[in-house]
Amino acid sequence: MSRKTLRCSIAIAAVLLAGVIAAPVAQAQTQPGSWSMAAPLPVPRTEMKSATIDGKIYLVGGSWDEALEPERISNYTTGFLTEYDPQTNDWRERARAPEGLTHQAVAALDGKLYVLGGFGGSRHTRSSPGAYVYDPATDDWETLPSPPSGTQGGGVMVAVGGMIHTIGGRAMGDGEGSSVFADHNVYDPSTNSWREAAPLPTPRDHAAGFVFDGKIHVIGGRVGETDANVALHDIYDPATDSWMSAPPMPTARSSLAYAEYRGKLFIAGGECKPERGTYEQVEAYDPASNSWQVFSELPTPRHAFAAAVADDRLFFFGGSTNCGGGGKVDDTLIFSIP
Repeated sequence: MSRKTLRCSIAIAAVLLAGVIAAPVAQAQTQPGSWSMAAPLPVPRTEMKSATIDGKIYLVGGSWDEALEPERISNYTTGFLTEYDPQTNDWRERARAPEGLTHQAVAALDGKLYVLGGFGGSRHTRSSPGAYVYDPATDDWETLPSPPSGTQGGGVMVAVGGMIHTIGGRAMGDGEGSSVFADHNVYDPSTNSWREAAPLPTPRDHAAGFVFDGKIHVIGGRVGETDANVALHDIYDPATDSWMSAPPMPTARSSLAYAEYRGKLFIAGGECKPERGTYEQVEAYDPASNSWQVFSELPTPRHAFAAAVADDRLFFFGGSTNCGGGGKVDDTLIFSIP
């Protein structure tokens, strides 16, 4: 199978967006929900990803600012791996990743943390093909073979059926702008090898990815620049290697925080509004009713943040309050519903 890419020309993006924006927007009453705070991140941080393993939450990669006279600089290559314990409300640093990147794809499987791709520079530059697995029990990293797609960042990674699936993403082109991908690759830990699977119906990056009832949900994302958002909701069935459409997200957006919580697929925040702001919306897809619900908004709009569930609570970490970058925050927000 040849690589499925989409050059982000205005014409193509306009065609895609026209079909998505025209889709009916779900109308729903705001559902109950409450917000509280936990211990802040050790440093304000954006564009990291998270996963829960054995009750602890791991934040991987991301960008942070350092004060150096006469200005502040953004660090993209530190490779932070930070562990949060919701029982003690404490943070600690673990072994740094082999590469320091932003926009990595992350998934947990069999007590280990899998990490793929990302960017080593600003504005989605220096994309990486790196694939790694981290074992919290030994605090060690292992290098894995790269997927067939090669370099990319901003993709989705999920674990289902003992396999790791990586879907979508983007990389900078050769002077012609960036490309978004439909690539879908599957890693088998038992053979330490990759294979290709049915590509995402619409190429995109900065989307949300979930596994529910043995199927993969890819929701939202963008087909071009930060405001080329889509509300698409595609479901992949590993048993048939095929995709189907599902009800779109009420608010088209990208660079989301997302996690399954109480049997619903929660999505929060994102970028960029038409007026270049970040989103405050919190919406959740309910597979039982095949419909979307709207919940209490984020205390502060943001994008490029991470979400994870532990101790029956939905946590949101850090992010950026500005569209495109800057405005880094160290918040740890907790969302709860009755």
